[in-house]
Amino acid sequence: MPNLFKQFVALLPERDQRNIGEVVAVNATANTTTLSTFGGGSIVVVGTGVAIGDKAFFKGGLLEGTAPNLPVYEIDV
Repeated sequence: MPNLFKQFVALLPERDQRNIGEVVAVNATANTTTLSTFGGGSIVVVGTGVAIGDKAFFKGGLLEGTAPNLPVYEIDV
């Protein structure tokens, strides 16, 4: 018999999803990057390597790399 709880948990999104933000500041000394999120907030993540003004992927407080410069739309359902 299948475990219904495990099947339910598999349907839920990951706890730390990959997000996109725009780089507003880079602190190479502290190895941190400040990102402006599309929800209107800001977050400081660990890692550098993306230029100011570029979009970047981040997940779980870590900078993952440069994101493509594509338009972003937010849709409320």
